[in-house]
Amino acid sequence: MAEIFHSVRLNTDKCKGCSTCVKRCPTQAIRVRDGKAKILEDLCIDCGECIRVCPNRAKKAICTPLSELLNTKYKYKIALPPPSLYCQFNHLEDVDFVLSGLLEMGFDSVFEVSAAAEIISDFTREYMVLPDIKKPVISGACPAIVRLIQTRFHHLCDNILPLIAPVELAAMLARRQAAEKTGFSQEEIGVFFISPCPAKVTEAILHPNTKEQLINGAFSMSEIYIKLVGAMNQIKNPKPLFKSGILGVSWAISGGEAGGLLNDKYLAADGIENAIKILEQVEDDKLIGVDFIELNACTSGCVGGCLTVENPFIAKSRLKTLRRYLPVSQNKSADLPAPLSPACSGKHKAKPSVKLSDNLDEAMKMMLEIERLTEMLPGLDCGACGAPTCAALAEDVVRGKSTLSLCVYLMREKLRHIRKDLTPEQLAMYYNNDKSYEELSRDGD
Repeated sequence: MAEIFHSVRLNTDKCKGCSTCVKRCPTQAIRVRDGKAKILEDLCIDCGECIRVCPNRAKKAICTPLSELLNTKYKYKIALPPPSLYCQFNHLEDVDFVLSGLLEMGFDSVFEVSAAAEIISDFTREYMVLPDIKKPVISGACPAIVRLIQTRFHHLCDNILPLIAPVELAAMLARRQAAEKTGFSQEEIGVFFISPCPAKVTEAILHPNTKEQLINGAFSMSEIYIKLVGAMNQIKNPKPLFKSGILGVSWAISGGEAGGLLNDKYLAADGIENAIKILEQVEDDKLIGVDFIELNACTSGCVGGCLTVENPFIAKSRLKTLRRYLPVSQNKSADLPAPLSPACSGKHKAKPSVKLSDNLDEAMKMMLEIERLTEMLPGLDCGACGAPTCAALAEDVVRGKSTLSLCVYLMREKLRHIRKDLTPEQLAMYYNNDKSYEELSRDGD
């Protein structure tokens, strides 16, 4: 699978070039050029923030179509429902209705991601007491946060917990159980994740933590929800399928994973802007007495993903009610047929920065030019030029992808300077000849 894949896509027909997404993108991965937004693939982390804030709904997430359930290539289809799915339904008291509803939709079996999350919690507790680990350890469960660190905070890559995400472990265990039960080959077994966000769709497609692709597709939670409600209404006596406890279900909300450590030396934050502030403090060695950090790109955690249907705060409240009478945990790492190795992802590597030039001398000259142009610009970071900051515009200019004339403040000052030195007759001549700003600038110089 090619490394360049992004679930977040732009619909240029709907884009009005308003620059709202430009100013909110956490990795400065969006520019407005020729009146349309453009996503820079090398910088995009699929966090979905642009989908959330776009007033014209010009951003969307590309997910596996539900028609894939009819694919005859897969003789046995497995659903991987995350705990954030359970909080989308009003007055839900029994998760078995959700799991049985998925079977009613056409899946042959379900494997709860929350069950795998409890196992990962066990592994995390074991990892946290190992000697010589780099602290604070940062959770790797949110793929948008992992990509943010790989893109913007290279020095913190070694702090990321080197364990696969619960959904990957769930897919691994589900495949193993299905193969033993049915005798089907791995190619005949289809595993599908129900995703609350585009970042997890991208992770399922690229599978960066595993050598083989364990997940065959990722459905949008909002699309599944529409079909699932109808299927659940047909069920009177659900099958007893739910096998998770409080620790696993709590992963759906911010602080749920950290709470499973049974240790109070942790910090949990949600929302991409809050996560960035925490990472900046970690980078500056300003966080004292914190051993573990759980960060979620979405507000309130996975329940706030842009592919969910319910308000994240309502969903969070529902989850607290839903887990009230659950046991603490029903799944242990000891239940796996092998020790820690299946859950290890290895160290996360920083994404290589986009080079200014392969030639070192040329790159240094370009850096100096970027600094010079940045000092010329007003430093307002208004986004009117189509770049998120003045420094980003300066870099775009040096790379030959933009021009300083897009800065409305520089243009205004330039025109003011030109007008000041021209007589009324000369101004009249320019206006009558409809000279462009560039021509006025050259004449003024």
